[in-house]
Amino acid sequence: MSRRPERREGRTHWRRTPLLAVPAAAAAGALLWQLGTGALAVDFRAQEKPLQLTTSSLYGTAYAAATVDQPVTRADGPAGSVPVLRMGFREGRVNGLCLSRQQEVLGVPYSIVLELGDDDPATWEVRTGETVIDLVSADGVLDLDGVVDINVNGSAAGADGKGPSGGLGSGPDRFGLRADYAKFQSIDALTQDIQIPGFLTTPGLAIRVEPGTVRCPEPSPPRGTPVG
Repeated sequence: MSRRPERREGRTHWRRTPLLAVPAAAAAGALLWQLGTGALAVDFRAQEKPLQLTTSSLYGTAYAAATVDQPVTRADGPAGSVPVLRMGFREGRVNGLCLSRQQEVLGVPYSIVLELGDDDPATWEVRTGETVIDLVSADGVLDLDGVVDINVNGSAAGADGKGPSGGLGSGPDRFGLRADYAKFQSIDALTQDIQIPGFLTTPGLAIRVEPGTVRCPEPSPPRGTPVG
């Protein structure tokens, strides 16, 4: 007589990796649908740890930046703030974009990596409307063009049609700058917040969840300039 395999009652075993992949896949599906309808508004906000951001190049019009204190909720509970350089522009073109965020679930470290665009460093394929980015630190190259004002009052940096329509929220005693155009190249940055309340369109989107600490790859140098 064959023996049936023993069945354990009252126990369900879930593998951790698929559990983490399910919400990522659902989020990717929702994002893809929103991108297809042009309805996506983005707000990536870091509380305990900043987001890593890399891009081959970012080109923005009506650029403005100023120092502000960004409110955060710390891991031990109490609210606080971190100093950031808040920069914004009215319209943007991005040549490949990667965001990486490290978190823990049940004591297990993992990384959520979001990649937008394609692999061609000459296309500037991602388009955005108004964009606000709170930078903690950044390495790369910045070119400012048109009428450039450096060391203006923070409260004035986002005025006169520069920066986001809602302003930067900085004070008169803070550092600010503004320009008609700004072009960032080969950027590797830490960001506390990214807001794109208008629109974001991209020909490609990938979201993956990986165990451990996974950083975005080093960005390739851009080729050419945005067209159209």
